Amino acid sequence: MTATLLRGRILSFLRWPETAEDMAACRYEEDGGLLLRDGVIADAGPFDEVKARAGADVPVIDHRPHLILPGFIDCHAHMPQMQVIASYGTELLGWLNTYTFPEESKFVDAQHGRRISRLFLDEVIRHGTTTVVAYCSVHEQSAQAFFAESHERNMLNIAGKVMMDRNAPEALRDTPQSSYDDTKALIAEWHGRGRQHYAVTPRFAITSTPEQMEMAQALMREHPDLHLQTHLSENRAEIEFTQELYPWSRDYTDIYERYGLLGPKSLFGHCIHLSEREADAMSETGSVAVFCPTSNLFLGSGLFDYLRYRRRPKPLRISVASDVGGGTNYSMLRTMDEGYKVIALNGEKLNPLASFWQLTRGNAEALSLSHRIGTLEKGTEADIIVLDSSANPGMRLRMETVRTLAEELFLLQTLGDDRAVAEVYVAGKPAKSVLGTK
Repeated sequence: MTATLLRGRILSFLRWPETAEDMAACRYEEDGGLLLRDGVIADAGPFDEVKARAGADVPVIDHRPHLILPGFIDCHAHMPQMQVIASYGTELLGWLNTYTFPEESKFVDAQHGRRISRLFLDEVIRHGTTTVVAYCSVHEQSAQAFFAESHERNMLNIAGKVMMDRNAPEALRDTPQSSYDDTKALIAEWHGRGRQHYAVTPRFAITSTPEQMEMAQALMREHPDLHLQTHLSENRAEIEFTQELYPWSRDYTDIYERYGLLGPKSLFGHCIHLSEREADAMSETGSVAVFCPTSNLFLGSGLFDYLRYRRRPKPLRISVASDVGGGTNYSMLRTMDEGYKVIALNGEKLNPLASFWQLTRGNAEALSLSHRIGTLEKGTEADIIVLDSSANPGMRLRMETVRTLAEELFLLQTLGDDRAVAEVYVAGKPAKSVLGTK
């Protein structure tokens, strides 16, 4: 068995932090130790105590004075959209037709899919993300490429090929039956292989016929342990078009509800313009609303009312995501910086402890995976990041006046980027520092 002992300022979360002073919600060790053995956290606590239990022969990697946290989790991103990030001038439906669909057509080429999958996972790791929930293209080979690259790195990722049989170019359309068959084959090959998880992925109701929605329903009935991912209520024009396509529906959410696609492992990107009835339906089924602040701002879609959704009588389960490439940055630090501003525009403030809870344990809970990732508890999987709060001159200068952990976290969230991520461990092995040698 291989073992490594990490030393540094260790921070993880036990529950939602109510305020910036709510340190009872955290587990924090000023001089902490994490013993990693065979991809798992074997021990955690004060460094001297963990070192004594580990024995003198275990090598120590000293990350002081940096912070050591669980790896960031990104709950919604589009692997095929790397080369359309920062595309100018459209809202959602125009953006899909002008930029996204032509780019995704390239993924009929398996080699292109493997190249972009490799670069995509390089980029998320560079920014401190150790788990991502990814959309692939409609092509089965794009999902094959993503899972192969993810498996090679021993990452815990969730992904699926999109299902779409209308309102897209012919090169990007499957059929109800082929989408079912391709998905079944991918589930059989990849779900549960190593750390890979499959998500049934109807892109959204606009690009799936009722017949294809029935196939998604059948897949979820046959594989109830899987995640499902799709989009919901992102843009006013999208909502209107969707209800024209499904005239019997009470609202957008009702479509997914009718096909049995709501549930505790169902991830709905955006959810900006939900009615109270829709929010009730989401909360009653335990469905997850995915907050994508950078893409919501970039595409002019609207402001997700994060704290109101959390406080309503029937609270929504919420996760946060980059939504690359409508989203404008791979960094979850940058994502929460924009999220803070969205919440501020809604007249409230999100405290820094809550932000980092959301990026770690909060997102893990939303994925029903907090027993495996998102914490630094003994026995969980060793996906870990090391954050440097003085990573650039501006941050170093500001750190001279920082007095509390919450202030430091807010500095990281506001000014941090990939430079603030000093190291990343995936299943206990260094992953960022070796990128240049791959």
